[in-house]
Amino acid sequence: MSRFVHPAGDRHAEMLPQERPPQAPADLNRINPEIWPRTSTRVDGALTVGGVDVRDLARDHGTPLYVIDEDDVRSRMRDYATAFAGSEVHYAGKAFLCKEIVRWLQDEGLGLDVASGGELAVALSVGFPPEHITMHGNNKSTAELSRAIEVGVGHIVLDSYDEIARLGHLAAEAGKRPKVMIRVTTGVEAHTHEFIATAHDDQKFGLSLNTGAAAEAVRRVLALPQLELVGLHSHIGSQIVDTAGFEVAARRLAGLLVQIKDEHGAVLPELDLGGGYGIAYVEGDTAPDIKVLADGLREIVTNVCREAGLPVPRLTVEPGRTIVGPGGITLYEVGTVKDVEGLRSYVSVDGGMSDNVRTALYGAEYTTVLASRESRAEPMLSRLVGKHCESGDILVRDVHLPADLAPGDLVAVAATGAYCRALASNYNYLPKPAVVAVSGGASRVIVRGETEDDLLRGQL
Repeated sequence: MSRFVHPAGDRHAEMLPQERPPQAPADLNRINPEIWPRTSTRVDGALTVGGVDVRDLARDHGTPLYVIDEDDVRSRMRDYATAFAGSEVHYAGKAFLCKEIVRWLQDEGLGLDVASGGELAVALSVGFPPEHITMHGNNKSTAELSRAIEVGVGHIVLDSYDEIARLGHLAAEAGKRPKVMIRVTTGVEAHTHEFIATAHDDQKFGLSLNTGAAAEAVRRVLALPQLELVGLHSHIGSQIVDTAGFEVAARRLAGLLVQIKDEHGAVLPELDLGGGYGIAYVEGDTAPDIKVLADGLREIVTNVCREAGLPVPRLTVEPGRTIVGPGGITLYEVGTVKDVEGLRSYVSVDGGMSDNVRTALYGAEYTTVLASRESRAEPMLSRLVGKHCESGDILVRDVHLPADLAPGDLVAVAATGAYCRALASNYNYLPKPAVVAVSGGASRVIVRGETEDDLLRGQL
């Protein structure tokens, strides 16, 4: 038999492990407030968000459709601003960024992290103050760095020796002295998926503490008078639900701060512990309480710095997912329901991995419900899949939906506000869906859905 092919059985790749079959929920119609947007409820059987019936959203805007609960997102911004009063809160724009989100940030008094020139352009286009912007990225181009210097972003996080030299040259040419931080890989293992754990040495981000690369980066920056080193930056990963990893990272960063003081006589005034805080996607998930998280991080930084004989630096955190993730849902229309006898039913919808690649990318889990009506039918073990030409085009791997689910029904997937529209593609030439904000019983488009003309634009 070939080493590279083998016959597939009815449960190829153990799609339905017999020893751990997923259990049906007690109530298929329940809207868990820990998972769904804060304004979510059912009215006459239909899911409503922000006071708007999802059937009206589908009628007015089409499907697939990203729906953002404005009141939910703004309230989470305020939660962070209150909990971290006296510290800096910078929203991680990579989670989801558009002009309207930037306006909400400005209204609620938060800063912004950008990871590209494009994200910076979005912020600047609506007049967001550049001094409250931090620019990240492991391979910032000369053009991106030049623009950051030109507009006066608050901080540039340096990620390599090459970038230190590049920024130093550009700053000297511009006659400006940008504030910089050094991204340190602290060697902390975040208990998360390999692709979203970012503080171990064997990955592309930052400069290693263990190998001495971070200390050498400090030397190189301090040797360039055109750069102002103000602090250290660390990000240990994503979808993290406790502070244990942050404590280890803070202690290791404090050790480097002591080394910098002893070697260079410099006391750095800022410490950025990044973000990566988790949210609830499915039953049983826990999300950190923001106030408890804030108090814990402040206590960690205060204690480790005092133990090291250092003044307590100004703390910055970078939440993204926890601000915009829970307030977003994605709405789909069911197209086909295909029963695979003895296994499950495949429920195909009018979107897929082009509007949410997270399940295919790193096995993300989601909660989904029949949204356009309630049902008392028996639970049907299902797999929610898209319309793309890929067997891996899976939105929700295991979900129980009502057995009377039929073409034309609307289903909603919860907690899709972060890293869904941001990672969207045009695979199979599907246009990217619109994003609508809902509040007070009204909806409005904040990102226009693409058309076929958009897909063809630029082709010769």
